Amino acid sequence: MKDWKRVYNSQFEHKVGIVKAVLKEHEIDSVIVNKKDSAYLFGELELYVNQDDVLKAKNIIIKKEL
Repeated sequence: MKDWKRVYNSQFEHKVGIVKAVLKEHEIDSVIVNKKDSAYLFGELELYVNQDDVLKAKNIIIKKEL
């Protein structure tokens, strides 16, 4: 995943899922990396896109206020 960059993170799975769906609507592939501890439920989920799509993805996230 060296060519992938984090564009969004949240502790709430549904928020990351919404952002992933919106990016998919704009034909941007993304991957969710779950960094939550399963026993204590702390940590975050991170959303990564290819480095070529970082600016477009961040603009979409800002524009949609996600």
